[in-house]
Amino acid sequence: MKQEKIKELFAQGIDCSQVVTGAFAEPLGMEQDMMRKVAACFGGGMQCAETCGAVTGALMVIGLKYGHCKEGDNQQKQIMAEKTAEFREKFAQKYPSCICKELLGYDISQPDQMKTVLDKGLLFDFCPCVVADTIEILEQIL
Repeated sequence: MKQEKIKELFAQGIDCSQVVTGAFAEPLGMEQDMMRKVAACFGGGMQCAETCGAVTGALMVIGLKYGHCKEGDNQQKQIMAEKTAEFREKFAQKYPSCICKELLGYDISQPDQMKTVLDKGLLFDFCPCVVADTIEILEQIL
């Protein structure tokens, strides 16, 4: 997904976690609305500037594709763990952290710091890069 499309979605109120999950709705045979709803509470680092929403969205996608759901299915659980580790490794090659406030340098759960992020343009410059990179990583490993 192109950064311009991500910026458009952000401007319309779709958060980073929702952009990531929504991008994989069709390939996973899911409804985009449902994918976005599941991811809705995870934008902005779980709404408290913790784990980046793009990362949590990616983990949801990996879980939907590779997650285990039956008792005792340790083989599928191992596959999921390997895909998760692969994602985390590739993300770490591009970014020094997966924590929202560390990536941005600001805690966007604090209104004054969110204002600074908006004033500096980070939400529409930096964050779409992270989302686009996350989607690209997922496309490589799925």
